[in-house]
Amino acid sequence: MSYLNQIDSSYLSELRELNELNFARFDAKLEQRITELRSELKQQIAELRGELRAELHTGLAGLETKLIRWMFVFWAGSTLTILGTMLALLKG
Repeated sequence: MSYLNQIDSSYLSELRELNELNFARFDAKLEQRITELRSELKQQIAELRGELRAELHTGLAGLETKLIRWMFVFWAGSTLTILGTMLALLKG
């Protein structure tokens, strides 16, 4: 029986070493893939930032144009109203 126990022990030892090697390979591949994914994610985030900045800049430029138009309409209307009131008071 001791001979069979030695063989069993030898197989268990070889199996343990094989499992450790396989786990080390798996761990290395997993670490490499995680690094690749991080790199891809950082690149995509940078691209999205650029796109968002461009869209924000365009949107703000459009808003600024609309605000300037409304300001002109307001000031022109106010000025005409004041001038009309002044003319009415001067004639009256």
